[in-house]
Amino acid sequence: MYLIGQLAKRCEVSSDTLRFYEKNGLLVPSGRSDSGYRLYSEDDLSRIRFILRAKAVGLSLEEIRELLDIQLEACQHSCAEVKAITQAKLDAVDSKIAELKRIRRALKKVNDACCGHADDNASHCSILGALGEEDSVDAVRSASGCCRGHSHS
Repeated sequence: MYLIGQLAKRCEVSSDTLRFYEKNGLLVPSGRSDSGYRLYSEDDLSRIRFILRAKAVGLSLEEIRELLDIQLEACQHSCAEVKAITQAKLDAVDSKIAELKRIRRALKKVNDACCGHADDNASHCSILGALGEEDSVDAVRSASGCCRGHSHS
């Protein structure tokens, strides 16, 4: 059996992290010592390692909780249930990547439209102009030149 500090050290996390997992229902101490200290077993060590690996692939605490619940009664669940959780996360990641690519394209376009000259004051800056437009998305799309007609560097 491990005390919380010993388990934390074995898992390379803080004791506060283990308390957080306990508070959020991901970990339950296997017992208490006579003096009331939390005690953890090898199974708890495995559980923490599972949680850490699941976090490393981007799963949320709720998704991890679902997987842990399935793992506890694995014979009563299917691989399809497990895969549905990871597929939903994968779909969310793909959606986020697409959104970030869209943001990057728009930001690059508005950034490229600005000359960036240090000797020009910002009153003619195309970035500020594009972002100040009521429909800044269209302004970003049409941003083509900057700062008193300077060419791009």
